[in-house]
Parts: sequence; C-alpha cells; structure tokens
Amino acid sequence: QVQLVESGGGLVQAGGSLRLSCAASGLTFSSYNMGWFRQAPGKEREFVAAIIRWGGVSRNYVDSVKGRFTVSRDNAENMVYLQMNSLKSEDTAVYYCAASRRYMSGNTEDYDYWGQGTQVTVSS
Repeated sequence: QVQLVESGGGLVQAGGSLRLSCAASGLTFSSYNMGWFRQAPGKEREFVAAIIRWGGVSRNYVDSVKGRFTVSRDNAENMVYLQMNSLKSEDTAVYYCAASRRYMSGNTEDYDYWGQGTQVTVSS
C-alpha cells in the first residue's frame, strides 16, 4: 500500500522559512517523479514544484515561488522536501506531495498517489 505522509507545516511570519517533508512508502520511490501542490481555501489545487525521478537533476517550479522555494529528494530515505524561504501571506495553503510514475508534471491528473496534506499559514 502506497503512503505519502507530509510534515513540517505550521504558522510562520511573513519573511520566514519552513521545510516541508514527505515520507513515501510502498513504492519504488526513486522511480517516481515527485510533486508538491497547494490548495488555499476556496481555490483549486495548484502546482508548486516537481522533481524528476532517479537523480532529481531536473526540477520545475511555478513562477510565484521561483527563487524562494527549493524541492529536493533523498532516494535512500524515500523522502522529498520543499524548502520554503521568504514566505508570503499568499503562500498560505494546505500543501500536498504527490507521486507520478510517468511524468514530472504540473498537472494534478498526472499524479498517481497523494498525501493528506500539511497546513502552512503565513501571517503578515
């Protein structure tokens, strides 16, 4: 059974930092592309960042987080991370990690497995 479990969310002041973690189990982690998405109240789930399978050489970000967020992975530990710096109030959302066997994609439809999410709240 595949499980993705996010952690590391919380309340932080604007300009602060958080590091989200996602622990994966039940899948051959290194062979999956991993993505981070977020969903704010009343809004659709949106793409944040993705990292390609295997060595994670290729990464992709939504424009609004470029230069502030960094996605990384540790295949030995079956973990994917999202380092978030210079946080803004508009970053407030539930953050989800997801796994895709086929694509390093920004589309929710391309992901096979999802975590339950972790809340990030940025106070201004």
